[in-house]
Amino acid sequence: MQPYGLTVDKFLDHAAKWFHDREVVGAEAGQVRARATYAELRERSNRMSGALAALGMNQGDRVATLAWNTPHHFELYYAAMGIGLVCHTLNPRLTVAHLAAMIDEAEDRVLAVAADLVPLASELVAACRSIDHVVVLDSPAFDIAAVGRADIGLWGHDALLDAHGAEVVWGEFDENLPAGLCYTSGTTGSPKGVVYTHRSNYLHTLRALQADAIALTARDVLLLAVPMFHANGWGLPFAAPAAGTKLVLPGRVIDGASLARLIRDEDVTVAVGVQTVWLALADHVEATGIDLPSLKRVVIGGSTCPDALMRRLEDKLGAEVQTSWGMTELSPVGTIAAPGTTDPARGSGRPPIGLDLKLTDTDGATLPEQRGVQGHLKVKGASVIDRYFRAESDALDEEGYFDTGDLATIDAAGNLTICGRGKDLIKSGGEWINPNEIETIVGTHPAVRHVAVIGRLDAKWGERPVLIVESDGKADARVLLDLLCGKVADWWIPDRVAEIAAMPLAASGKIDKNRLRADYEAGKIAAVAMGR
Repeated sequence: MQPYGLTVDKFLDHAAKWFHDREVVGAEAGQVRARATYAELRERSNRMSGALAALGMNQGDRVATLAWNTPHHFELYYAAMGIGLVCHTLNPRLTVAHLAAMIDEAEDRVLAVAADLVPLASELVAACRSIDHVVVLDSPAFDIAAVGRADIGLWGHDALLDAHGAEVVWGEFDENLPAGLCYTSGTTGSPKGVVYTHRSNYLHTLRALQADAIALTARDVLLLAVPMFHANGWGLPFAAPAAGTKLVLPGRVIDGASLARLIRDEDVTVAVGVQTVWLALADHVEATGIDLPSLKRVVIGGSTCPDALMRRLEDKLGAEVQTSWGMTELSPVGTIAAPGTTDPARGSGRPPIGLDLKLTDTDGATLPEQRGVQGHLKVKGASVIDRYFRAESDALDEEGYFDTGDLATIDAAGNLTICGRGKDLIKSGGEWINPNEIETIVGTHPAVRHVAVIGRLDAKWGERPVLIVESDGKADARVLLDLLCGKVADWWIPDRVAEIAAMPLAASGKIDKNRLRADYEAGKIAAVAMGR
């Protein structure tokens, strides 16, 4: 067989050759700002590779991006990876201290930043001596004085392309070289770096494109509402060109009205993002009475979607909801409910080929029975982390499986259901309470938009559960607790309930329980004691 390196530049090469007139659309606040074909973007990305090389970037050097879902960000993905640079995506919603620590650890040399994030970039440049160049994306107008180090090379994206853009050869390196770097969300601990190789990204793309997975085709129009700075944008900046799918990038503003306009104007068939995004869209559809006839599927992930919310999304959007589960450490797709699956008990679906799962006990021993029991979830595959960035040892057990930190069950049909994080378990009176089970039951109430259970310190029991909900204002605390009666042990039932205006969310869309615990302990969340 021919040697054929599994490098990600081949996805854009393929799209440019065989789907040359399919578009990548860039928008802001629901208004289209840019259109380019895959052929045009391939040419621009390749020339940007030459520009990065002209800045002195060498194979293995890291290019940081601090940006939204835009065509320029898409171009930087391929421009960096195409010549063996590492694309380090940064989350703009983190603090300067967190971002600076990541940049310092990665030793990023180029920082590509959205124009509206130049003030944040200036703080990072002042704190991070490894940065040699700043490239401003998406806008020709930016404040040069805002980037305050005299020794920094400062470029507008198109100006850099005009000055130093040159055609180069892509992909002439080993497929096992690093392609991307992304840090975990840090909702349950300190963020850690995950390095993706070209080979792992390539195989992950093939896994995501399977018919029982995300299943994109050349006839689809994909709205990518999951941030490109979060775990490769769920791998879809690779999967879309690989399938010849038209790609719609919504920019920073992803409110319901903006997304509805894009879906209608661009005939979007598949939309991908965390459930909070689609809840806002459903609210807008309900308030305005509009319909979205082109939309066929909505793929959600980030956190468990309550049954009531899933039913509401399908009813209001007129589209099938595909649930999924994944992690930054998995590149990130883990399991996904197959398109056309109607069983409400499908959980987050099965793993596509290329990923294996197993359940263990608390000591790491593989459970003799894997179906219908709860255990600690471990995973193995070509797109699963071996070790964290800069770590001295790997993160795998003796059989090569990675411990996700999740508790899970696998049903008779092979569908995975996440039952909570091991770190979220509450120990009350020496016995364990699983918050996820409580959240799943309370989440069936139609008034509940988001639900979380955290532990509070208790002098008698050690810890007791607190139920926190975000609702439409019609959720009665006693009714919510009554839902639990007979379904969980009486002593599991929370004795304090709080309703808050908005649940704190990480950029991944997961509920930030660290923030909830801190706010509760600081007295920022008022909980009502519920006697029984």
